Amino acid sequence: MKYVIGPSIGIARVGNSLTDFYLAPEQLGGRPLVCSPQGDQVRDKMHPVYVSQYKDGMGCVKRQAARFCLFAVADDGYSHEVTLDDPAIAGMEWTVHLANKKAAWYTFSELQGNLLLGALNSYEACKVPLRNSSVAQPQRQSELLIDPGPRTVSGARQPKLEFARDNIPKDYPHGSFPTYNKSNNGNPGQGLAIDTLGAILTDSQGRLLVLGGYGNAGGDLPITSFAGADSWHDDISDGPVTCKVTFKNGSAPQILRAWCVVASPKFAPELQNIVTLDDVAFDVGVRELNLDPQMYSQGQYNTDYIANYQRDIEPIIKRPAGYRWVAAIPALNSFSPAPFDATDASDKSLSHRKAYFSLFRKPGENGFTGGQTAVLFDKDSNAPLMPLNSGSNSVSNEVLDKFLTLTRTQYFLLSQWAAGKFDNRECEAVSPVVTLDRASIGNCVGGPFCPGIEVTWSLYSKELYEAPYRIKHRHDADFYRQHGLDPNENETDPLATFQGCEPGDLTKRMATPWQSDFYQCTVQNINFTDPQTNKADGIPKAPAYYAYWWPPQSPWNVIPGNLSAQAQEQAGIPAGMQSIYNRGINSFSEMIQAWHYLGFITNEVTGPYRDLFPNFVETERNNERFISASVAVASAANVVSGADVNFFNTWYLAPDPQREKIQVFGAMSARGHIGR
Repeated sequence: MKYVIGPSIGIARVGNSLTDFYLAPEQLGGRPLVCSPQGDQVRDKMHPVYVSQYKDGMGCVKRQAARFCLFAVADDGYSHEVTLDDPAIAGMEWTVHLANKKAAWYTFSELQGNLLLGALNSYEACKVPLRNSSVAQPQRQSELLIDPGPRTVSGARQPKLEFARDNIPKDYPHGSFPTYNKSNNGNPGQGLAIDTLGAILTDSQGRLLVLGGYGNAGGDLPITSFAGADSWHDDISDGPVTCKVTFKNGSAPQILRAWCVVASPKFAPELQNIVTLDDVAFDVGVRELNLDPQMYSQGQYNTDYIANYQRDIEPIIKRPAGYRWVAAIPALNSFSPAPFDATDASDKSLSHRKAYFSLFRKPGENGFTGGQTAVLFDKDSNAPLMPLNSGSNSVSNEVLDKFLTLTRTQYFLLSQWAAGKFDNRECEAVSPVVTLDRASIGNCVGGPFCPGIEVTWSLYSKELYEAPYRIKHRHDADFYRQHGLDPNENETDPLATFQGCEPGDLTKRMATPWQSDFYQCTVQNINFTDPQTNKADGIPKAPAYYAYWWPPQSPWNVIPGNLSAQAQEQAGIPAGMQSIYNRGINSFSEMIQAWHYLGFITNEVTGPYRDLFPNFVETERNNERFISASVAVASAANVVSGADVNFFNTWYLAPDPQREKIQVFGAMSARGHIGR
């Protein structure tokens, strides 16, 4: 019997609620789970209770907790959860080390720095500058990293232990938080100070819960790019999770490993991207880590492999249909679900399957460039190729990747389906820990990665993994106590002295702050005629195609769900009228201030058929924090008159609410925390 932590990569999400949180979904495309203030899952007659309100009573966004459990795995691979009530378990001691390395890493430069594209594409070879390059070594470790050090809890019902500025462990001399201008009362010139990266606690059974920060971001310099700007920090983070398991029979303790990523909120919780992070991890596992040798071995896919429709094909075909609730892409509506019996493996459906498959663009050999990544329309039918998303670099002229493709493994499985090499049998029962592993990251973006919103293209590098889905820990806690974190190490470098990841490595390439990417990476005008050029004279080269990034994470076109006269008057728009999601937020700085006023896109249908007949609408938007107005637009002669005026709805932020200093559980000060 061996033991493992599940999920192998847990996903927590920031929120500005000081008190409320919920548990991360445990199904692909599933809803988050309601829990008690101590983190115990709430059930109704043994059935899970799902979250229906994503904001607290003050209108603040609840945080999402990543819950880590202990599983016993039998020799046949099947697993079951064990807790402190298990007769074999004497104790579980959890240690978590979260960090944010963004300010010390290289400036985000799309695909430059991605070593999967060759050594000549390294940061050094491409001369990519460091963020905050004015800070010299060795001060970069102490001045730019957010490193609160490790935290340890054991036993049941342990209260929140913060990763805060004021409780860095005494035996961890390398702790660091951003320092701000003393003339500004120790606050950044813009935004909010970072004083904590979150907290850990345990539930009544000894399971670990990891909470992230409050969505704060602060800096001094103006932000002019989706990648952010120097001087800025946010409270996104990631890091290793370990569990020391002791046994009542006196056998040697086991040290188990997992990883936690703290990401931005997912405002459309049930909607999945066409390519998810689960698809990325599965692809790397298949091609690089011997996850399924029957499918892939010796560098080749097995063309006799029999795919399973429910497991391998249906997600690819059904996910695009969900985009209609968060993006206006009519081509997807005619494409998903498939307009024929996609479960039929006979020759009767062969021509339809082949035609459908031909409309997915072919991935390149390295997963990014090459293949059909620059092709928009099918040359035979003139239909747009799928997925209709931007690629991982449609914004600059260096290392172009204009349009998204499936992963190579997704594309192979779809090719087997097209050829009739699949079955439609009920899938065999999957081990619970495998279900958790896949569901946890299956609700994250797997492409495009420019840089993405939770993590980025580095997750395609086999160097990050010790086994499929499991992140390799570079060092142990004793090493970090002695040396601290390395702001310069590149975990994707196969020639690095040490292999694996440090705290902060999975998120260090992301935008800083995250709100800048969330604000701008919604839609993109992409040139589709010149494979070598995205921009001319600083703007997208014409002709261009209007494509989306990742609408399930950053919605663009949504349907307001305000159903009362009072709510509609406040919102300035009727229910059912498709609208821009972030209306009223008109700049990077406003997104940093007001991200938590945005609504959640939820399926409001109830009962047994809610998944069959969904209706996703915008809910919980803080409409009182916006001003709705009808703006007069002049005639073609540029003259506004009473006889010739067009009016358009527009929105603006209302004046800022009063900022308050709020003491949080006696552990940290949420400086400038904004409530409703």
